[in-house]
Amino acid sequence: MATNSINGEANDDQESVTIPLLTSERSNVNSTSQVAIVGANVCPIESLDYEIAENDLFKQDWRSGGKIQIFQYVFMKWLLCFLIGLIVSLIGFFNNLAVENIAGLKFVVTSNMMLAKRFGMAFLVFSVSNLTLTLFASIITAFIAPAAAGSGIPEVKAYLNGVDAPGIFSLRTLIVKIIGSISAVSSSLFVGKAGPMVHTGACVAALLGQGGSKRFRLTWRWLHFFRNDRDRRDLVTCGSAAGIAAGFRAPVGGVLFALEEMASWWRSVLLWRSFFTTAVVAIVLRALIDFCLSGKCGLFGKGGLIMFDVYSASVTYHLLDVPPALALGVIGGILGSLYNFLSDKVLRIYNLINEKGIAYKIFLACAISVSTSCLLFGLPWLASCQPCPSDASESCPTIGRSGNFKKFQCPPGHYNDLASLIFNTNDDAVRNLFSKNTNSEFQYSSILIFFVTCFFLSIFSCGIVAPAGLFVPVIVTGASYGRFVGMLVGSHSSLNHGLYAVLGAASFLGGSMRMTVSLCVIILELTNNLLLLPLIMLVLLISKTVADAFNGNIFDLIMKAKGFPYLESHAEPYMRQLTVGDVVTGPLQVFQGIEKVGNIVHVLRTTRHNGFPVVDEPPLSEPPVLYGLILRAHLIELLKKKAFMSAPVPTSIDALKLFSAGDSAERGSGNGDKIEELRFTEEEMEMFLDLHPFTNASPYTVVETMSLAKALILFREVGLRHLLVMPRISGRSPVVGILTRHDFMPEHILGLHPLLIRSRWKRLRIRVPRVFKFF
Repeated sequence: MATNSINGEANDDQESVTIPLLTSERSNVNSTSQVAIVGANVCPIESLDYEIAENDLFKQDWRSGGKIQIFQYVFMKWLLCFLIGLIVSLIGFFNNLAVENIAGLKFVVTSNMMLAKRFGMAFLVFSVSNLTLTLFASIITAFIAPAAAGSGIPEVKAYLNGVDAPGIFSLRTLIVKIIGSISAVSSSLFVGKAGPMVHTGACVAALLGQGGSKRFRLTWRWLHFFRNDRDRRDLVTCGSAAGIAAGFRAPVGGVLFALEEMASWWRSVLLWRSFFTTAVVAIVLRALIDFCLSGKCGLFGKGGLIMFDVYSASVTYHLLDVPPALALGVIGGILGSLYNFLSDKVLRIYNLINEKGIAYKIFLACAISVSTSCLLFGLPWLASCQPCPSDASESCPTIGRSGNFKKFQCPPGHYNDLASLIFNTNDDAVRNLFSKNTNSEFQYSSILIFFVTCFFLSIFSCGIVAPAGLFVPVIVTGASYGRFVGMLVGSHSSLNHGLYAVLGAASFLGGSMRMTVSLCVIILELTNNLLLLPLIMLVLLISKTVADAFNGNIFDLIMKAKGFPYLESHAEPYMRQLTVGDVVTGPLQVFQGIEKVGNIVHVLRTTRHNGFPVVDEPPLSEPPVLYGLILRAHLIELLKKKAFMSAPVPTSIDALKLFSAGDSAERGSGNGDKIEELRFTEEEMEMFLDLHPFTNASPYTVVETMSLAKALILFREVGLRHLLVMPRISGRSPVVGILTRHDFMPEHILGLHPLLIRSRWKRLRIRVPRVFKFF
């Protein structure tokens, strides 16, 4: 097969950029199976196959039937999109409700003890409750579903690029993702629930697309239309859009997020389906919010769903307001790239700790929880108490509920401005920062302390073994320095400080996540303020441009660090200097059109390749010609059915009646049959199999002299798993080798051609100014 494992050999200058965390784990055996960090565990990964296998069985597929079957197929797709939107919206509402009530109850109990001057007991209750919630989230993640750790966005993005990993969309992962996210966010860790909601939506879509969970015997026959990689990819895309729509109540932003950040393939029909899915989410959430406004959702369950209403009909800005917005864009780009750099380094350090065992993973999460509790409870004591404003729009001080004016340790008639931000949930902190008509509420020192705390706590919290999102912590951090800039500008600007906080959040999102259109719409839907659109667009464009000069976006850095073989949309310049023949390596396993059973079993048991060229040789053909490509899964299905022949003759038509198009359908991650499970007698091993009816007779092929860059574009745009390489001169072997995803990875290419490393990094040093080399 034409795939070598990734070496990751590079010099010290590029180590942090090109070497994944799992370089030492990669095998030197030539195989399509590699390893990557999925969630919190090291797992083998495979590539997905979006190509249609056009064999004789394909002619029996129900899609080639009448209008009724076609209508049923289209109707089922729209029905599944409706179910995805309905289920994801219910999960998002439940998550928000649970977090509001659990965290709200914790802060009420702690505040009551503070009112009674029992400060030591208040700290003990606060820290122990946070530790318990963190411990619970880390235990269920580490022991039940390690794939649920982190935000899940890098795993989903890699899947939509064609990388399959076991367990990322299982029912177990879905349940742990929901419960673990609620526990982690309620524990006052600086993590969000929007990222886990993307993974949750993808899990729901994948489970519906494959007909349920076979392991837990929760399957439905009427959902078995889409048990293939191509249809499941489209459903997962809709699920990721629904996750953002449910997490932020931003339906249009969810569609654009899936288009701009997640999906590697996009079609107009997919745009319609994802828009329909997010529309269902928006309608269901609106109905549930109206229900909660009647006071039936608990003490704190108002169903706000992170809706930060900063709308003001009197928002006007002038030319003098543009320079502060430009400055926020530059600051956001610099801080965002620094945030990504430090997050990547912390993730690598955490990986060294996690490699020592589950106990170390849980201890790390608990240590972060204890440190966070100490900071959240201790830092407000550094702030001085402020007298309550006479024109406050709400009661001051705030006691026993959410609000802008936390009493904490202050005397009656006073409030602690730092406690209003830091001794609160992340959602309420953002509401306080975005609030209007509160220009004199916060002190400079309090905002600065809060920014530094948010910046570093969000970095150290994102890599623990628990579901942890990045969106809300980034919004909080950006809003804090945005408000600080607004305070510095003061009366010189017509914008209030809350609007500067919105611009700051936009700049930090653009600097760390490098999205523009989708983030712009998400922020507009979050804040319900369309008048800020020009300034938000300007800030996002500047922050992304500045940050791109330093490093990549946070999700791409995490994917590379975890070892996912993600194919970029563009080819590296050095790929145009190479041909596909320069990277194809052997040995290549080839089957004849009519092959002995023993040979097939031996090859399947001694290799892990997933595709094999089928060649017709004399007497079937003179000279040898390539007939097509057959997949491992189809070979195992043939062996399982035992459609053997005693003589090497072509299969009769009656033999095809043993099979149906469903026999060649994808089984989902890790659900296929294994060759080790099959048993054969010595007599059966000497029999033959005719592979022609089950071989894809029209695989994608390229000539060995094609440039590697052009082959990469073809491979990615079509969504291939195998690309056959043909010889330029006839008379040789009909096939030179097979290109797979790993053959396009820079680590593999530079390992075969180490001289390219020097020229590659020489170009990078010329392109990147010296002032940017602090990374």
